Amino acid sequence: MKYLFKNAKRLTEDGSTECCELFVENEVIRTIAPVVTEEADRVIDCDGQLLLPGFIDVHVHLREPGGEHKETIATGTKAAARGGFTTICAMPNTYPVPDKTETVDWLLEKFNQDASVRVLPYAAITKGLKGKELTDIAALSQKGVFAFTDDGVGIQTADQMLQAMSAAAASGMPVVAHCEDNSIVYGGVVHQGEVSTRMNLPGIPSLSESVQIARDVLLAEATGCHYHVCHVSTKESVRVIRDAKKAGIHVTAEVTPHHLLMNEQAITADDANFKMNPPLRSGHDQEALLEGLLDGTIDCIATDHAPHTRDDKAGGFLNAPFGITGLETAFPLLYTHFVRTGKIDLKQLVDWLTVKPAGIFQLPYGRLEEGAAADFTLISLDQEREIDRNTLYSKGKNTPFHRWKVKGIPLMTVVNGDMVYKEDAHD
Repeated sequence: MKYLFKNAKRLTEDGSTECCELFVENEVIRTIAPVVTEEADRVIDCDGQLLLPGFIDVHVHLREPGGEHKETIATGTKAAARGGFTTICAMPNTYPVPDKTETVDWLLEKFNQDASVRVLPYAAITKGLKGKELTDIAALSQKGVFAFTDDGVGIQTADQMLQAMSAAAASGMPVVAHCEDNSIVYGGVVHQGEVSTRMNLPGIPSLSESVQIARDVLLAEATGCHYHVCHVSTKESVRVIRDAKKAGIHVTAEVTPHHLLMNEQAITADDANFKMNPPLRSGHDQEALLEGLLDGTIDCIATDHAPHTRDDKAGGFLNAPFGITGLETAFPLLYTHFVRTGKIDLKQLVDWLTVKPAGIFQLPYGRLEEGAAADFTLISLDQEREIDRNTLYSKGKNTPFHRWKVKGIPLMTVVNGDMVYKEDAHD
């Protein structure tokens, strides 16, 4: 099939917009021009809205297999498509864990059957995510996994992380780390700070994250491994990563929309929709995260989409699991609160969601250009919507952004030339 997307706009290199038409054939963008003359089988009128490259999220929890009551591959990828994401990377905290080649084979087939968008699987660093025995990293690397991680659990010993990084480096694979030293978490459920004191809740010290990053960057230097830090949340972590980059160590990092948008002061009641790990930190930490993103210390934005059931989250901070949803709200929230307020420009935001994650992980996606995969999303920058947890496509309704008003709404998402989401058809 040949598709013509007409009456659109796109971002230029200098961040301005220009009118364009886009011609797609055989899953590839063949032509982008002010006027396209090729004959198409179908013409789609973009009504003057903005075409952007499909977003990439390197940190998503799809829950399936084993947690289908929270999310499935089908529901999670529909949520991704609605949020403008065309490539997502699925974390391995499923049951069974993708810690052997047979499970990865099953996952890849399941993605092919059920996913609306492109899904790249992580494999586990340790068997069963138990932190005791390394997986066969060399064998798993041959199966098309995205990277290796025990996300949700920090690798607790330097010896084990050294072995993992050595094996990953030998296979040319990244190690992606949830950084948390369990010996100084102290059963915390929120950041150790003003709110933990006021609400009499056990707090998670910032140090539990930053000390493990400090250890790991030195191990990455010793092994030559690409080391990627998940969901950076503290100012000390930003400083350690910045220093490591200056030293020439191959370290990259991500930050979540919720850590950029909120700090611990957003928690005003025992509402576990505000419970995530790492927790919402101090205002100083929040400021350091944006500064780190702007100066290149932090490379990209990832949602850490972590759906849970309503019953899961009904237990308050002491009893509920960590995690919030993020795929459907990420771009509108960031656009509304950072671009429209002048704190960042639109091209910066788009780059952090597209070319930056693609670049650091050597993915052939994230660009709206001739010859690229036909992955893109159509955005209305002016349409306003109120976030309503009850209308989310994700099974997880656990968002702290319920009733926030946002602009920058994805209207259509295309993956490999196939329209996988269109607002009029669903909303």
